[in-house]
Amino acid sequence: MDLIPEPLRSWPAPRGGGGGAAFPLDGETTVEAGAGTEGVARWLRAYVGAATGLPFPDAAVSEAADNRIVLEIDPAAGRELGPEGYRITVDDAEVRIAGGGAAGVFWGAQTLRQLLGPDAYRAAPVGAGREWSVPAGVIEDAPRFAWRGLMLDVCRHFTPKDGVLRHLDLLAAHKLNVFHFHLTDDQGWRIEIESHPKLTETGAWRARTRWGHRASELWEEKPHGGYYTKDDLREIVAYAAERHITIVPEIEIPGHSQAAIAAYPELGNTDAVDTAALTVWDSWGVSPHVLAPTEGVLRFYEDVFEELLDVFPAATSPFIHVGGDECPKDQWRASPAAQARIKELGLADEDALQGWFIRHFDQWLAARGRRLIGWDEILEGGTLEGGAAGGGLSPGAAVSSWRGYAGGIAAARAGHDVVMCPEQQVYLDHRQAPGDDEPMPIGYVRTLEDVYRFEPVPPQLTAEEAVHVLGTQVNVWTEVMQDRSRVDYQVFPRLAAFAEVAWSALPAPGERDFADFEQRMAEHYRRLDALGVEYRPPGGPLPWQRRPGVLGRPLDGPPPVM
Repeated sequence: MDLIPEPLRSWPAPRGGGGGAAFPLDGETTVEAGAGTEGVARWLRAYVGAATGLPFPDAAVSEAADNRIVLEIDPAAGRELGPEGYRITVDDAEVRIAGGGAAGVFWGAQTLRQLLGPDAYRAAPVGAGREWSVPAGVIEDAPRFAWRGLMLDVCRHFTPKDGVLRHLDLLAAHKLNVFHFHLTDDQGWRIEIESHPKLTETGAWRARTRWGHRASELWEEKPHGGYYTKDDLREIVAYAAERHITIVPEIEIPGHSQAAIAAYPELGNTDAVDTAALTVWDSWGVSPHVLAPTEGVLRFYEDVFEELLDVFPAATSPFIHVGGDECPKDQWRASPAAQARIKELGLADEDALQGWFIRHFDQWLAARGRRLIGWDEILEGGTLEGGAAGGGLSPGAAVSSWRGYAGGIAAARAGHDVVMCPEQQVYLDHRQAPGDDEPMPIGYVRTLEDVYRFEPVPPQLTAEEAVHVLGTQVNVWTEVMQDRSRVDYQVFPRLAAFAEVAWSALPAPGERDFADFEQRMAEHYRRLDALGVEYRPPGGPLPWQRRPGVLGRPLDGPPPVM
């Protein structure tokens, strides 16, 4: 059946008894949507209906007892397969998708689309009189992990709203259910905050952009930027919810904040550096400009988070990401105000000051019914003067383990939930092959097979500790991805391999059947072609996908396991 991700189990329909070889779809095929599945029916008509040209009328207004697609939430399927699990049963009279919950029905509908063939991914029919059918049989399926995600950085290079909606459709097509939305960084602020309008008036725009790695001497000498209005974001939230995708918005604190400080210089360490002349950063790396540890800055960011929570409701965004990574301490060391703050709070050092900053918003978010999540540095810096523990994260706080597995292991052992996204394994800005043809090559080589053999749960964890691994995500940092074509090239086809890692019950990495996956990918490339995805071909980049002469930062050898 060439399905990706590979389902849990499947078997053909029994011979006789009306099983038939296939279920034919035609202009009379109806959709019967049970309670709670109305959104799936809307999606089916909008997307599969557009590709096939079939109307899929409501079964309630049809007199036909068969020739139907039935969508239903089945408590028995929920008990056996979980809320995201589903069972598809196909015979010559009907297709029945029974899910443990509405999400399970939706993922079953994604599988149905794959069963119809690559042309089911087109926006309109490609031939008159085309016959459509679904092979008879049964598929039972359920995800391995509850968190199956992708992080998109829209700060280094901005992705317009329509591009974000397209990403959500591509996630849904691969049964991925978390979109980590990296909204603020040194190079741009991308969310409208009405109480502090200069965050987008000034902070959303930079004068120019470096072309390639930060050591490159090439520049794109034109302004770059953009931001999402609150209504843009509400639209994105609703679009994601229809596809059973959770959004995790990220506001970076206290580092990666140069764009915010450029808009409001008083947010910076004004007694250590001249922040009045600061502009939105036009290069890559880690900016030395960090937030000042003052009450005024805390109140400012409480305003920001208040507006963020209004746009991203708890039902669809229970987690709020606060960054917390790569915060240089030089300005705090040079700032009399920061040093006085350390003394006032009885903290041991600047690392503990960062811990205090994160804990403030951990408690603030928890009081409003949200869970903080941050990069794995948030585990550090909890020490009071004299070496005493300075009060850790709340039990509900979670960790994105990016520097390797170590942060996730430490978090799980401390009782915190973890999302595994180690840089060495699943950073999709890293190059896909050795050689000079790879455009703007960054990092270690991570081939399609490397991603397919990624294992999110490290063997160091006991079974009890491993329960804290919520799941996994890939991260897409866009310093060298200037447009949709470059993002497509870096993300695909590796996202398909990752989707199978996150969803399917695969054996140990060395025992995975990559040859079988490659064989199934032959059909999946045709689906991606129909969707207009500009992926990296198996044989290497096409001439127009190369970027000769643009400096990258390739790292040789296998990536370390950290």
